[in-house]
Formats: sequence, C-alpha cells, structure tokens
Amino acid sequence: MNIDSILNGYVIDHIQAGRSMEIYRYLGLDDLDCSVAIIKNAKSQNMGRKDIIKIDQEIPLDVDLLAYIDPGITVNIIRDGKLVEKRKPDMPQRIVNVIKCKNPRCITQVEQELDHVFVLTDKEQQVYRCFYCEAQSK
Repeated sequence: MNIDSILNGYVIDHIQAGRSMEIYRYLGLDDLDCSVAIIKNAKSQNMGRKDIIKIDQEIPLDVDLLAYIDPGITVNIIRDGKLVEKRKPDMPQRIVNVIKCKNPRCITQVEQELDHVFVLTDKEQQVYRCFYCEAQSK
C-alpha cells in the first residue's frame, strides 16, 4: 500500500479502530477538494489496532472537539512536509450543537432555534449533561 506524504495538512492518529468514519463525517471531509486518506485497522503497539486519517490541506479544525468523539486521538500538524506540532486534545468543557438532547421535555425540543449545549460533568467517564435539563448524553 502506498499513501503519499502530506505537504500541508493534518494527520489524525490514534483513532480507536472503527471510529475514523465518524470523524470523517463530522469534519465534512467528503466536501474537500484535496487528498484524504483513511487507514483502518492499522497495527499499533499501544492500541492493538487503530485508524488514521491524513488530510492534505489545512482546514479549520477544532482539535478539542475531536476529543469528544475519541479522547485518545492525537493531531499532527504538517507544514512544508514536516511535523511542526503534535497535539493531544483535551475533552472540551462545553460543546454546542454537536449532539442533541434526547429528553422529550427539554426546552430544546420546543424551541427549535435554541442551541444544544452540553457541559462536561465527569471527565473520567466522559459524561456530558444538557445545560438546560441536565439529561446525560451517553
């Protein structure tokens, strides 16, 4: 298998095996006009198996929000073909309009234009609660 190196862009590494397509859809990578490589089930000494996404273009990227989807990922920033920064994102304290509250009595179910806001309440268990009704997301 031959996957070209990246000149300017990102390598999202240490994705839990099988989660790369979720990140692909969240980032809207199918709308990009550049090379995007998804490597699924790559061998990893630490993880056993992992996924990797290579994006050959600099795009707006909320790295910490990616930690909500998969807290173990790392994001490598590539410029001029060289690694310039390696980031280990932290779980965001607050996420807006990424997930929707499932509580049928929540105000967000009635007020459609209201933002869906979730706040991190337990970092260890990765628990987010609705800002309005405190329903748990996971």
